[in-house]
Amino acid sequence: MAKDYRAMWEKLGINLQAHDGLLSVLSDAYKGMYLAQSNRPKGMGYFDFVISEVHGLRIEEIVAAKEQGRPVIGTFCVYVPEELVLAVDGVCIGLCAGAEVGFDEAEKYIPRNTCALIKAFMGFKLAGLCPYVQTTDLIVGETTCDGKKKAYEALEDITGKVYVMELPHMKSPEGRVLWESEVRRFAGKLEELSGKKITLEKLASASELVNSKRKALLRLAALRAADPAPISGLDALLVNQVSFYDDPVRFTQSVNALCDELEDRVRRGEGVAAKGAKRVLISGSPMAIPNWKLHAIIEGSGAVVVGEESCVGERGFRELLDTGFATVQEGMKKIADRYLTVDCACFTPNTERMDNMTGMADRLKADGIIHYALQFCTPYMMEAFKAKKAADAHGKPFLRIESDYSMEDFGQLKTRIEAFLEILGNGTAR
Repeated sequence: MAKDYRAMWEKLGINLQAHDGLLSVLSDAYKGMYLAQSNRPKGMGYFDFVISEVHGLRIEEIVAAKEQGRPVIGTFCVYVPEELVLAVDGVCIGLCAGAEVGFDEAEKYIPRNTCALIKAFMGFKLAGLCPYVQTTDLIVGETTCDGKKKAYEALEDITGKVYVMELPHMKSPEGRVLWESEVRRFAGKLEELSGKKITLEKLASASELVNSKRKALLRLAALRAADPAPISGLDALLVNQVSFYDDPVRFTQSVNALCDELEDRVRRGEGVAAKGAKRVLISGSPMAIPNWKLHAIIEGSGAVVVGEESCVGERGFRELLDTGFATVQEGMKKIADRYLTVDCACFTPNTERMDNMTGMADRLKADGIIHYALQFCTPYMMEAFKAKKAADAHGKPFLRIESDYSMEDFGQLKTRIEAFLEILGNGTAR
């Protein structure tokens, strides 16, 4: 019998009736998209369990950590250094949301034509549906887009616990100085909040822990290059999504166990799709739980998604941190340098992202690239044109898609994607 968490949720201020409805919808969607897949790796059982306890056991663990005096830090972006949170014995939780929830309430604070990701994280809070937000001691935002910057102002009015890191939009020498100072400022905030000093020993240990998680995810990403693909894009996407809020040690162990199984599959030539199935790389906006629509359409049409050039994908773990530092100050600089390698569309110029996209397409043997941008996500919508130019120059068929979290365009997207899959290898899609 499933454990009853309602008393915990009520204590956290969750809207129980609406929350019951949300979990029911999430469960149905998961069964239809994930559990209906055939020949899934056994190692995905752990991640199925995580989703079944998405607002249960993990929240219970976080509440217990708070009771032990550990700070809980909520984040919205891969620019927030997880190493620093762990160095003060904190818990780092990703807060982005991927469902059309609480939008009516969100639109009382932000414009209707705001991207779905921003409306979702506002909506989940305002509708009383996110226990992760409720457990946080600090919510860390960042200046990756104008919509987020202004939404954080509203979220601060609502919660009183928002902290914003200023990210430069040019990787110039001056920009690097600014970002390093922001990393140090954030470290000071964490020390103040936790009452703990970041020591060399703590920072080194936290850095190794986060690097271990990145290495496990890189191992999984590399295995997706095999043909036939040993794991579906849906399942790989789920692993990446879970990485943002699961316990890092347990998560890393579970990913490595999954990779052991996948390596055995590769040796035996076993896959989730037939050898020679069309292979697609997805590039663009991040996909937070439960935004599984695009992967479900592509793989439901007979192709396999082999990689995500996205923050919920290789962009977030591509580069390891250089852990060869001898002082805390040197460690801070290396952390700042590592996080500035992330090639978000907010940067100008941004040739790095185009090089990484085409490089991934080659390494993962992708037949084509689908560029996904959330509606009203201006940076990724604008970069779609540059991405297409890079794909064309690289001989990779390219499809540009703009969508949101609703299922209203499911049929239209399916038609466009099926047409794209038909011509892979024979021409260029627009």
